[in-house]
Amino acid sequence: MKPLHGVPGMAFSAEGEDCLRAGDTCSSDDTCSPRLRTLRQCVAGDGSVKLGPGARNQCETAMKALLSTPLHGCQCKRGMKKEKNCLSIYWSLHQSVLHGLSLVEDYPYEPEERGSDYVRLASIAAESEVTTVNRCLDAAKACNIDETCQKLRTEYVSSCIQPSARSGPCNRPKCNKALRKFFDRVPPDYTNELLFCPCTDTACSERRRQTIVPTCSYEEKEKPNCLAQQRICKADYVCRSRWAQFQYDCQPSEQGASGCKQENYGACLLAYTGLIGSTITPNYLDNSTSNVGPWCSCAASGNHREQCSLFLTAFHDNICLKNSIVAFGNLSDERTGAARPAMPSPATDSHSPNMATTAQGVSMETEQNILKAQIPTQVNENDRLWGDEGDSTLPSPGLLDRGAEPARLSLLLGLGWLLTLLLSDQ
Repeated sequence: MKPLHGVPGMAFSAEGEDCLRAGDTCSSDDTCSPRLRTLRQCVAGDGSVKLGPGARNQCETAMKALLSTPLHGCQCKRGMKKEKNCLSIYWSLHQSVLHGLSLVEDYPYEPEERGSDYVRLASIAAESEVTTVNRCLDAAKACNIDETCQKLRTEYVSSCIQPSARSGPCNRPKCNKALRKFFDRVPPDYTNELLFCPCTDTACSERRRQTIVPTCSYEEKEKPNCLAQQRICKADYVCRSRWAQFQYDCQPSEQGASGCKQENYGACLLAYTGLIGSTITPNYLDNSTSNVGPWCSCAASGNHREQCSLFLTAFHDNICLKNSIVAFGNLSDERTGAARPAMPSPATDSHSPNMATTAQGVSMETEQNILKAQIPTQVNENDRLWGDEGDSTLPSPGLLDRGAEPARLSLLLGLGWLLTLLLSDQ
């Protein structure tokens, strides 16, 4: 710990702190706390510009003093406990920009230290004689034999396919919450393979598109206006932060060969998955590899059509995002353009207690046998997926029959695809 210059008596770690802890530290300090209150009053007054000369000086003095506290440069961790509280502090400080001085970074989340462990991404059929590798199928199998991935994937599928008496064909808020939990807690070793695995045929592409259960989490009867969706997103601390992180990590650039200003494909993909489960959830728009975007349009944008088109460009015409997805599918390294190392059988991996014993038994299976295989634990989960007599959220018999036929047909088609996915994973 080292003392803070400008705020006597305080100390902070050289590694920095998250904004939640930094705010608590400052609030409990007799010197830092009043300066933070002063700064908040400056923000409440819409900045020092509208204040008198004396008040502007007080605002600037408070800001300069707080630059030497743990609040300076504080960020939050994606998926952390009390994430929304941490982000509320971040954004209150982010608004306190005076004369080019800012207390926080332009991106709210700390850089992820975890890198992809490509050993865990190895094909389950790597030891077999099968010459055609189906990475999407391998990704589903790898997830199913990892305890955390399998559990949270089952949870979000269950949440996204269960009809709700209040919400209709599905409970979208519950579905989105479960999706965020999955992508925040499961390592990108698994989530990236499920979402960005390369496909060469329509069936594989559709399977990949169905990963986030789009009939509930993504699609609506009509496409809303993108700017309206963006406004809703910015009113929520978590969604606003995920969007800011995506803009930073997937910022395109023509200067380097990667197409990314930050030169980090892995960070861009992680920022992309961070948007899933939000108001501006992106997904595949068709069966092509990198044509992705949110479910919205620029119709009825009026004089703001250019602003709306700019929002969609962040997905549709983003060379950084496109290169990140394509490079992942081409097995190139997520930070550079180097090829990934050869991946041994996951039988040697100890990430999951069941990994070693299960993989050996599956590794010699052909793809046809893999499609027919049944994992006992997953079968039990499937029994739960398709309804529970004690679930009060399920509609009474015949309730869906009184609903709109198109909505029911869309749901049934989606459930059919999901049933196919669950069975083929095993």
